[in-house]
Amino acid sequence: MFDFDATLPLMALQFVLLTFLLNAVFFKPISKTIDERDGYIRTSKSSTAEYLKEAEKLAKQYEQELADSRKQAQQVIAQAQAEAKDSVDKQIAQAQAEAQQQREQVQKELDQQKQEAFRTLEGQVDSLSQQILGKLLGAPAA
Repeated sequence: MFDFDATLPLMALQFVLLTFLLNAVFFKPISKTIDERDGYIRTSKSSTAEYLKEAEKLAKQYEQELADSRKQAQQVIAQAQAEAKDSVDKQIAQAQAEAQQQREQVQKELDQQKQEAFRTLEGQVDSLSQQILGKLLGAPAA
């Protein structure tokens, strides 16, 4: 079947040389490139994971700062509303006090005018009574 002559060892030698040649020329550089890319990918993944953790940490920090800022803004708003309410209450109280004072002043003036009117009427009543008495008694009016 097979003839074992000089071509078989020559073919085996060619195969071995071709294997070494292909290994030196193609397989080692390709495996080196694949290893470098694998290392680059691993490094990129680890650095990406670190960047992601840092980004998540910063996002949480910013969210916390935003929540704190919102709380502070709500406190400032509540404080401003309370101050405005106090100011309005003071102004209302002052206006009510002024209105009460004006009512009292007007009431005093009315009482004074009433007293003057009574005095004037009393004088007139006395005068009219004297006249009526004089006419009733028949005495001449003075």
